[in-house]
Amino acid sequence: MASVFVIEDDRRWRACLREALQPMHSVVFTSENTTGYDLLAREAHEAVIINLEAISSNGIERLKELRRVLPYTPLIVTSPLGATEFIVEAVKAGAVDFVPKPYSGTRIKLAVDKALENRSLRDEIDYLRRQQDIIYDFDGIIAASASMKHAMSTIRKLAHSDSVVLMTGETGTGKSILSGAIHFNSARRRKPFVKINCANIPEALLESELFGHEKGAFTSANKTRVGRLEQANGGSVFLDEIGELSLALQAKFLRVLEEKAFERLGGNQTIHSDIRIIAATNKNLDEQVTNGAFREDLYYRVNVLRVHLPPLRNRRECIEPLSYHLLGKICRTARKRIEGFLPEVIALFKDYHWPGNIRELSNTIERSVFLEENRVIHAENVFLPLPARRSDRTDSTLKELTLREKEMILDALEACHWTQKDAASMLGITPRMLNYKVKKYGITHPRWRKNR
Repeated sequence: MASVFVIEDDRRWRACLREALQPMHSVVFTSENTTGYDLLAREAHEAVIINLEAISSNGIERLKELRRVLPYTPLIVTSPLGATEFIVEAVKAGAVDFVPKPYSGTRIKLAVDKALENRSLRDEIDYLRRQQDIIYDFDGIIAASASMKHAMSTIRKLAHSDSVVLMTGETGTGKSILSGAIHFNSARRRKPFVKINCANIPEALLESELFGHEKGAFTSANKTRVGRLEQANGGSVFLDEIGELSLALQAKFLRVLEEKAFERLGGNQTIHSDIRIIAATNKNLDEQVTNGAFREDLYYRVNVLRVHLPPLRNRRECIEPLSYHLLGKICRTARKRIEGFLPEVIALFKDYHWPGNIRELSNTIERSVFLEENRVIHAENVFLPLPARRSDRTDSTLKELTLREKEMILDALEACHWTQKDAASMLGITPRMLNYKVKKYGITHPRWRKNR
């Protein structure tokens, strides 16, 4: 139930408003006088309905005054003065809607519902922005090792610059999160932040994704599309896996860096977009330049402010605090109460090579949370691929781990009704890897034979 404040003298319109809005909303009435406006400034209400009929000579100024006092409260204006010029003035003064008299109860109810919905959406966006600021807060990023502390010290400095940033490091080391930290701690924080993964978009579509296209640019282009670079105007663009760009797209992107200008696919109008580029790659761009796979001139343009993110195996001091951080995040999403890990689990995590880095650690913990029925994660609910484990284990330990892996695969297959694709997703491995392990352990099921 929302509180709606109404400034209205006429008893007939008060009755109409009361009938239309109650009992869905709490309606507070006052007369059109100074006392009513003062009362409105002192009390909190979700929406305001103002009759400008009696004070049409100074109603617009009064509306402007209210907008200054209540910058986020939707103001709905009613008046028999329905001239276009008057409506435009009212909207410019801060009204979110203008309802001319005479109006029906249905019309005023629609105006209030729309205003409340828009306010709710705005509040939600503001909340998400605050949450996003928390997510990308530098102090919330775990850096327990010397190498990661050095990287974070560099990133903090880079955030205040407006130059191109290039982050290097293996897949899963946190480049995406840190690109957001750079943007949301920069002067562009209130402008758009657009992420583009060059490796996930087919080359035929990537040009349109980046630059947009005009209607008729190609067979399926039935309307004009604004590209991601244009959408990000004023903000930042995170170009993940920049090493995957084709040479043709590299040439076009070079112009973006040099002139901040481009044309849509199939168009001839030059579009200017004020953007900051944050690029990332897991490839060795120096080698790609030598091999002719990456333009040397583009390399010099993106390799301005460079920071390297070390792999998780080289910052083992971060593994335990990262594990607890990820556990809390995953448990909130899964609505489970798991408080921590047994010591042997942390030891197992620290002993593992983590080829997939933080992303693999997160997937491993998520699977463990799904399977765990106790308050702490037990080792039997931790699944890690055997080939990447350290090789200094005894034969009995390896045999025990092999049995555990097979049990984890069987549990996942059963939970997913023996659909291998879904089971692979649950386990955080590729369907091809699961198929390999199914054959390795001799796992069969009658349903698979029927589907062949």
